[in-house]
Amino acid sequence: MPELRQTINTAMKTAMKEKDTVSLSTIRLILAAIKERDINTRASSGQDGISEEEVLSLLQSMIKQRQESSRMYNEAKRPELAEREEEEISVIQGFLPEQLSADEVGSAVAGLIDEVGAESIKDMGKVMAALKTQYAGKLDMTLASSVVKEKLG
Repeated sequence: MPELRQTINTAMKTAMKEKDTVSLSTIRLILAAIKERDINTRASSGQDGISEEEVLSLLQSMIKQRQESSRMYNEAKRPELAEREEEEISVIQGFLPEQLSADEVGSAVAGLIDEVGAESIKDMGKVMAALKTQYAGKLDMTLASSVVKEKLG
């Protein structure tokens, strides 16, 4: 079993023992999402589930969904629901590697622009694909996208 999946399963057992309901329900959601992706991958390509990078990408998308939900709950004056989303975000973030700072993202983008030979905004896809593979789970892709646009635009 890959390392990240093992970490998630261990965290679920710990949450069960500690009766941490928020962590437990969030981890179960993570495992369900991973299992769904595994099944879809097996059905479409015959691979034995998704890779670690894809799991990291999945976790980042789950965080993004919860951030949006939290924002909407706050706008609707439902702070208790927004707080729950924030708690889930912190649980999910615990499985991601340490995130790069804005300066480190800028350096990574600059290096990859040179590496892939990007010259204009038309080459943004190449740079983003390289970022996604080399820095999976380590950076905010929204921030990276804006930095790439700024440097290529």
